[in-house]
Amino acid sequence: MAIDKELLDILCCPETKVELSVLTQERIDAVNKQISGGSVTFKDGKAVKEPLQEALITVDEKTIYRIDDEIPIMLVEMGIPTDQLGKF
Repeated sequence: MAIDKELLDILCCPETKVELSVLTQERIDAVNKQISGGSVTFKDGKAVKEPLQEALITVDEKTIYRIDDEIPIMLVEMGIPTDQLGKF
């Protein structure tokens, strides 16, 4: 299920306050491939173990925030830095 547009309009990165957009399924699949390989960590250094079902990405494309059960997880430490993903 897609995130509500009104909610997306008011959400921003909790760290940088940059706007967010929905991560495409193609890019989610690419990130999930790396997650399954065990090479992806959250900002706090803990390994990402669960694949993404839905996600948001900052418009500067530096951080991904997962959406679990239609709830965006907007915690700084739970952001996934994209610099570890190469071209995804």
